[in-house]
Amino acid sequence: MQSIKNSAIKGFTLLELLVVLAIIALLMGVVGPQVMKHLGTSKTKAVKVQIEDLSLALDMYKLDVGVYPSTEQGLDVLVAKPETVRNWIGPYLRKSFIPKDAWGNEYHYQYPGDHGPFDIFSYGAPEFVNKAQI
Repeated sequence: MQSIKNSAIKGFTLLELLVVLAIIALLMGVVGPQVMKHLGTSKTKAVKVQIEDLSLALDMYKLDVGVYPSTEQGLDVLVAKPETVRNWIGPYLRKSFIPKDAWGNEYHYQYPGDHGPFDIFSYGAPEFVNKAQI
C-alpha cells in the first residue's frame, strides 16, 4: 500500500490561479469596452437604415396620396389604409407592421418636421431617455 506522503498530488497553486485570474481580468478590461462600443454603434447604424426605409416609404405614400400623413395619422398609414384617404396603393412596407427601433421602442413621426418635410426619430437607448418623459 502506498502512503499519502509518497504519492504525487498534482494541481495548481493558489498563486498560479491568481495569476490566471489577473490575466483574464486584464483581457476583459481591454477587450470588453471595445466590444460594447461596437455593439452600440451597430444599433445606431441599424436605426439609421430603418429610418431611411421609413422615409422612402413615406415618399412613396406622398406620390400616391399627394401629401405626407399627419402627425396624428403617424406611420401606421404605411401598412394600413386610412378610411379618409383616397389613392392609397399600399402597403408601403414589406412587413405588415411598423418596425421598432434597435432598443425595442417605437419610432416617433412629426409632420411638418423641424428638420425637413417630416421628422422620424428614436430616443435611443432607454438609459438615455429622461425619466420625467416616461
